[in-house]
Order: sequence, then structure tokens, then C-alpha cells
Amino acid sequence: MLGAAAVAMWWDIAPEVQAEWEDWHTREHMPERLSIPGFLRGSRWVAGASYFVLYELDGPATLTGPAYLERLNNPTPWSRRMMPHHRNMVRSLCEVREGFGRGVAGMLATIQERADVTALRERKGISAARLLQARPMAGVPPTAEQKMRGGDREAQWVALVGGYDADAVAQALPGGTVYRLSYCL
Repeated sequence: MLGAAAVAMWWDIAPEVQAEWEDWHTREHMPERLSIPGFLRGSRWVAGASYFVLYELDGPATLTGPAYLERLNNPTPWSRRMMPHHRNMVRSLCEVREGFGRGVAGMLATIQERADVTALRERKGISAARLLQARPMAGVPPTAEQKMRGGDREAQWVALVGGYDADAVAQALPGGTVYRLSYCL
């Protein structure tokens, strides 16, 4: 994982808008986010109609910086059409607490709780793991995007385990959801 901070997000998309949503997210939304100083990489993961998106950041200051807040409060017309389709949104602004490995895996298990990811270092089929902790956004009011989605829940802890073997990834985080990589920028 690149950087010391991340935005970790989960949501569902209604099947009738899924194709347009993926087009918007690939062509406009993710490139827009990656143009913000401090955003290093974005990856989108999918499991049916459920999505997990991870933006890797150089540090926590990116999360409260004026460039990021400007985008959150001034969505494009296409973003305004797509934001209300995010259902069951969980969005956590996090700091990386521990982990190992490099690269972007083909499969990723996520769980919204604390887990001992370093114990997985030698497990076959696992290429990387991270434990993230949510960082309070004290003093930052809800953004225009959050209001369009109806508000976001937050996960206090986020465990991520990536790898090249789907069974190994699933077994690494019992109770987690396994996603396949859909897009990375």
C-alpha cells in the first residue's frame, strides 16, 4: 500500500444503474480524485452489486486539505446524478497502523473490525495485508457529497488482506467479504 493514510469505502449499487455507475467511476470520478495532491492510487473492487474502493494517500493531512474538501463540496453534474445511488455507504478516513506486502492483488478481503494482519505474513496465497484505523474529522461539517448520499456510516477499524489465491484470501479474514479487482488507477 502506498502512503500512510487511506479512504476506505463500501456501498451497494442498484443493478439498473450499475453500468453507468462503473462508467462514471472509471472515466470521471476516480481520475478526478487522483488529480488531488496527496492521492497516490485508487482501486475499485467488486463482489456482485457491492463495491469496495480504496484511495491510498500520502498522509492524513490530505483528508482535510482544501483540494479534497473542494471536490467533496462541488461535485460535477455527473457526480450529482450518481451519488444518490450509493446505498449502505460506509466511508472511513484512515491511518495505516500496521501491515506488510506490496502491489495490487487480484482479490481482496475486507472486514470492518480490528484483526491481526501481521500474523498472515507467511501464509501462502497472501501478498499483502493492512490494518487501518479511522481518523476523526473533528470540525469538518458534512460535505455536499455526503448529503446527496444521505449520510455515511464509519468503520472504526478496517482490515484488508490481498492475494493471488481466492481461498487463502477468504480464509484469512473469516466473516469478511472477498472482492475481485475491477479497476486501479
